[in-house]
Amino acid sequence: MNPLTSIPGTIITGIVLAIAIIFGLHTTGTGGNHIEWAVWFHVVVGITWIGLLYYFNFVQTPAMAKAKADGTAGGISKHVAPRALLWFRWAAVLTWLSGVGALADMHILKDAFMFNGQNNAAAPIIGMGAWLGTIMLFNVWVLIWPNQKKILGIVPASDDEKAKAGKIALMASRINTALSIPMLLGMTAYAHGLPF
Repeated sequence: MNPLTSIPGTIITGIVLAIAIIFGLHTTGTGGNHIEWAVWFHVVVGITWIGLLYYFNFVQTPAMAKAKADGTAGGISKHVAPRALLWFRWAAVLTWLSGVGALADMHILKDAFMFNGQNNAAAPIIGMGAWLGTIMLFNVWVLIWPNQKKILGIVPASDDEKAKAGKIALMASRINTALSIPMLLGMTAYAHGLPF
């Protein structure tokens, strides 16, 4: 049986390969102590979340406008969007939780969220990323998802309510796209040294 014929099989294959590479290279991670599993998981689910955010903004939203014009939008809104939004919103939760877990594991959770660089010089920039990720998580669950449910017909809404919901969801999604750029700076600055 080919594990790549299913999403769970593909994910498990990737995890097994990562573990095999770690042990095959006889490495224990940065600093020689341990693999930073929380950070690794945070990056994996974060890529899923931000990848879907970019997909919605750069691919699906422009495609929906054209699909509505030629009458083919039903397939996207019925089959693609709900599934993509499922992965999107739960990847957002897992990214945020694993980020908090990674900060706790690094013993800088409070310092990061308080922008305190006394104990760790990278804490303020990591904290900036953490706060932006927190705002983005809020937008996903409080603005984007409830309004997408109206747009997709998951909850009843009039045409006027759907139009208003579309504007709110679009603006929240665009805000998240803009915030993702400095948020990713916070994630990568830690690993590569402060940019200033």
